[in-house]
Amino acid sequence: MEINGQPAHGAVGYDTLGLSPEIMRALNKKGYQIATPVQGGAIPYLMDWRDIIAKAPTGTGKTFAFGIPMVEHAEPENEAVQALVLAPTRELALQIESELRTLCEFKPGVRVACLYGGASMDKQVRALAKKPQIVVATPGRLADHLGRKTLRLDRVRTVVLDEADRMLDMGFIEDVTRILDKMPHRRNLGMFSATLSIEVMDISWVYQRDPVEITVQAVKEDRPDIQQYRIELDWRDKTDLTGKLIEAGGYERAIVFCNTKAMADRLAALLRAQGLDAGCIHGDIRQSIRERTLTRFRRGKLRVLVATDVAARGLDIDDVDAVINYDVPEENEYYIHRIGRTGRAKRHGVSYTLLTSIAESVRMNDIERATRGQAARLRYENGVLLEVE
Repeated sequence: MEINGQPAHGAVGYDTLGLSPEIMRALNKKGYQIATPVQGGAIPYLMDWRDIIAKAPTGTGKTFAFGIPMVEHAEPENEAVQALVLAPTRELALQIESELRTLCEFKPGVRVACLYGGASMDKQVRALAKKPQIVVATPGRLADHLGRKTLRLDRVRTVVLDEADRMLDMGFIEDVTRILDKMPHRRNLGMFSATLSIEVMDISWVYQRDPVEITVQAVKEDRPDIQQYRIELDWRDKTDLTGKLIEAGGYERAIVFCNTKAMADRLAALLRAQGLDAGCIHGDIRQSIRERTLTRFRRGKLRVLVATDVAARGLDIDDVDAVINYDVPEENEYYIHRIGRTGRAKRHGVSYTLLTSIAESVRMNDIERATRGQAARLRYENGVLLEVE
């Protein structure tokens, strides 16, 4: 890890960060004792109300990096919105809300609300009527609430843009800047991003003051422990092999990624026909159903989650045993975010990518070069997996 370009050791004990007994109790309940590098780097500066811009891979504990200072700063007796987190997707917003509620467990009077599209506006208005100090939101839905005057941001002190690169790539830059302009008393802005795009740096230049730059490299201390496999096979064997990989590996929680919504629906049905408990999420599925499916998966009541890349970001689940790329991802970044669902929280993970054509093999070669990764080569023939020399 580097802070302002200088090497720094970020893996420190939470008990050295001057945290409150209530936060320490919440962390101890989760069994967490050592901060990840991005947490060790960001927490002290955010506690001091400094602006930061943190570049760190997915799965490195960014939510607690900004969530701990946010909850520590929250004043229970103050019923105004004091902190805002902007996230690019509904799934990520809901996951951040869940993590913040964990941190608030022993902080009575600190409330969190989550605002996102595709859900009842009236229900969210009722949540805001309970006077949350912390709001997590997607930009579009937050703009809707501001337009309806169901929410005020004039007393917000801390703002965090999570997955800032993704949010700005999705076209939210105008919404984000309008929202930032509505907070005259903002004391600090934290931006957490996997990449530092031009748009991210533009926001930093306009809205941050002397930001602390924190960089955590995936190739060093935080590279997940993921065994990667690439498997050549006939396209007619893809569904059969997918089920066999899950069963043979004894995986209790697996995510299977497809490139299209139609394929995700079809594959989930085919896996259920094989006797596997499989659910599906993608952009055309009603939000309430998606939430129920994700809740079942998080609680270990659903063994297989079939998803499009809408779920590659925003799923922050520590114990996914395996990821299967039923379809080769179309972008290198999608591959990183897909396999990053496993091998989290210092656990061992495994990923499989199924290749049924020369074009897909060439595409996988490109992914390996771009990610500096190396997948073990296997071939599936006559119901047997063989090593490729």
